[in-house]
Amino acid sequence: MDMRQLRYFLAIANEGQITRAAKQLNMEQPPLSRQLKLMEQELGVVLFDRMGKQLRLTQAGESLRQRALALMNQFDETITYVQKLGEGVHGVLSVGAVVSCISLLPPAIRRFTEKYPAVTFKLQEGDHFLLGELLESRDIELIVSRLPFQSDFQSQHYSVLPLPSDPFVAIVPADWSPAPEEQSLTLKELAKLPFLTLKTDRTTGMHDRIFHEFGQRGLEPRIISECSSVAITVSLVASGIGIAILPASVMNTFALPSIKQLAIADAEFQSDVGLVWLKDRHLSKGARHFMDMFLG
Repeated sequence: MDMRQLRYFLAIANEGQITRAAKQLNMEQPPLSRQLKLMEQELGVVLFDRMGKQLRLTQAGESLRQRALALMNQFDETITYVQKLGEGVHGVLSVGAVVSCISLLPPAIRRFTEKYPAVTFKLQEGDHFLLGELLESRDIELIVSRLPFQSDFQSQHYSVLPLPSDPFVAIVPADWSPAPEEQSLTLKELAKLPFLTLKTDRTTGMHDRIFHEFGQRGLEPRIISECSSVAITVSLVASGIGIAILPASVMNTFALPSIKQLAIADAEFQSDVGLVWLKDRHLSKGARHFMDMFLG
C-alpha cells in the first residue's frame, strides 16, 4: 500500500460513498473501486461494510483511517518542511568567521533572524586555514573573512563577495595616548613604540599589509610580540605592553576603557573584508539570504 492508495481510502471514508469520493478525486468510479478491493486484499481485512451505495467503516477500517490521517499529516508536514528548507527559511545555517570579523556578524544575524526566525545558526571561529578545512569538509557553508583569503587551496577555488573595506587604526594603552584634543598619530610616531603584530606562520596578510606602509616610509617598528590571537593582542595593549594596528571594526568586539583607538594621520589604508564560499559548491538559499543581510 502506498500514499496514493491511502489518499483514495481517506476520500472514500470521508465521503462514505465511492461515487462522491471518485468525484472528489477527479477520477472514474471503477478504478477507485478496484483500488479499494486491492487494499482490502493486500491487508486481508474488510475496511467498509457495504449498505447499498453507502459505505461504513469497520473497526479495522476506522483504525486504518486514524493512522492514515496521522501518516498523511506527517507526510504533508515533511513536504512543507523540505520545501521551506529549499527556500532558506528553515533549518541550520553554518557560518565561519575570523576573529577580527566577529563584530560584523551580530547586525547581519539580527536582521536575518527577524526575517527568518525558524533558521538557527551554527557558528565557527578560526584562522583562514582552519576555516578553509571546515569549508572543504562542508561543516560550514560561508566564511566572513579578511581578504585575501589564505588557505591550503588556490584562490581560484573560492568565490568571494567583497564587503565595504575597514580602515586600520592604532590601538594604544589609554595612558600612552596623546592629549585628549589629539586623536591621531603618524606612522613615524607609532614606529617608535613597542609593536604587537597579528601574525602566524601561515597567515601573514594583515601583518604584511601594515608593514608595507611602514616600509614605504623607511620605517621599521620594533616588534615585541607576534601573536595569532586578536584577543591576546588586545589584552597586551590593555596591559600597557605595546601598541597594535588593527581594523577599526575589531574594537567593536574588544571595547576596553584601558585602550584608546587613534586614527593614523599620514596613512589611509584599509583592510579588505568579504564573504567566501566554495566555487564548486551549491550555495543554499539560506546562505544567499544571509549574504543579503550584509548588503542591505
